Amino acid sequence: MAGLPQTASAPAAAAQRRSFSPTWRRLARQPVAMVSGFILLAIVLVGAFGPHFVSPALVHLSDEWRNHPPTFRGWNLFGTDAIGENLLVRTLYGLRTSEMTALAATAMGTIFGVALGSIAGYRGGWLDAAIMRVTDLLGVFPLLVVFLAVYAYFTPVTAWKATFALTCFLWIPVARVVRAEIASIRDREFVQAALSLGASDRRLFVRHLLPTASGTIIIAATTLLAQVFVLEATLDFFGLGVSTATENTLGNLIGEGQRGVFALGEGWWAWGFTAAVLLVILVCANLFGDGIAEALRPPTRHR
Repeated sequence: MAGLPQTASAPAAAAQRRSFSPTWRRLARQPVAMVSGFILLAIVLVGAFGPHFVSPALVHLSDEWRNHPPTFRGWNLFGTDAIGENLLVRTLYGLRTSEMTALAATAMGTIFGVALGSIAGYRGGWLDAAIMRVTDLLGVFPLLVVFLAVYAYFTPVTAWKATFALTCFLWIPVARVVRAEIASIRDREFVQAALSLGASDRRLFVRHLLPTASGTIIIAATTLLAQVFVLEATLDFFGLGVSTATENTLGNLIGEGQRGVFALGEGWWAWGFTAAVLLVILVCANLFGDGIAEALRPPTRHR
């Protein structure tokens, strides 16, 4: 009789593994989502490995390249700024920093949010109330005020400081969504059956609760990734995030280019191509997230 919990949970685990097969097939039948996913993956790989193949010496060119429009000569595909810096190379380095910040903040925010949301949804009672009150309290503070404090007391703001500041608040929406999902799964028949067979809390989470809520978690993470890119770029654009004095990011490059157009007479390419890269990332992340949500949605049966 001691082996009953494992034997009873084996068919459920096998069914859970088989359920991913139709999910991937439904995702593969969505060309827009698949193309968006491949483009997003390509941009991530370019940002991660591209700077390793580009010499930093290519950033600063001679005086004759000042404010030069885009050209195939000398790999100046994005043109140069008012002091002759190669904007393509700077964008590659900025893309790497923005990716590192967005992916790290999304990963840590998702892990922290899933952990607290799962505990609140499963335990309920005073623990649930306490965790939710903390989320309500932190949700009161606007991120602009938080980053003003970070900028004032932790100058210069580096990518890791920005990541930590973002993570302190990005777990809140994930925790709320996961808490509601776990609370609804907790009362289902298969969970109650596993409890009656003596399944431990750890086994219940690993084999039943988290796999069943995986769709909601994936959707929350992809949505959060796009939000982090927007938030990080916005803060950098207004000079409240990572400074160009320490590291290039997409946001501070766009802000620097916009100011250069009006103050130094730079061309539109000083910010246009970098902004286009950020726009493609946001569009692809949202389209791919919508595709995942559609693939994870149970198919409706027509009578």
